[in-house]
Amino acid sequence: MEKRFAMRKFCVVLALTLVVPFLYAAPPSQRPEWMNKVTDSLPLMGHRNWILIVDSAYPLQASPGVETIETGENELDVVRFVLGAVNRSIHVRPDVFMDAELPFVPDSDAPGASAYRREIGDMLREYGVQPLPHDKIISQIDETSKVFHVLVLKTTMTVPYTSVFLRLNCKYWSDDAEKRMRAKMSAARHE
Repeated sequence: MEKRFAMRKFCVVLALTLVVPFLYAAPPSQRPEWMNKVTDSLPLMGHRNWILIVDSAYPLQASPGVETIETGENELDVVRFVLGAVNRSIHVRPDVFMDAELPFVPDSDAPGASAYRREIGDMLREYGVQPLPHDKIISQIDETSKVFHVLVLKTTMTVPYTSVFLRLNCKYWSDDAEKRMRAKMSAARHE
């Protein structure tokens, strides 16, 4: 009887020794809200939606289709995360735009501009970045946001004209396939 009681006591102590650390352990690390927003929104987004990774002075746009989130993160880290998420998707690919002004921003006026150009250039090398004047990109975003959702991720970047604009495009239908189809449609109308 005494052995049985001692065995039960031992089992209870052992169980508590194994369970108590889990009760007091720190909760698993939570991902930042902006990462969750990208992960949750991406399956809903498609052709003609935009994701913008912008510097800290990018304006808060008033269009109802624009959603802005402050990340509190380094811009290059946010670009890397978003591109990774888009690349892992089955349905979209990014058309990448950047401000045409960036190559002309000198380090003397904006310390770190040259280093940023090198780093972002390396990161975006395979994407065929299309430079456009900043005002033209803003106008496109404004027009697009009247019909389509635009997700803006503000970063801690303090170098001007460094924003990365991703217009989502269909991953499983190329621009060339679209042109060929349109040409066939046009030819069929003229027969």
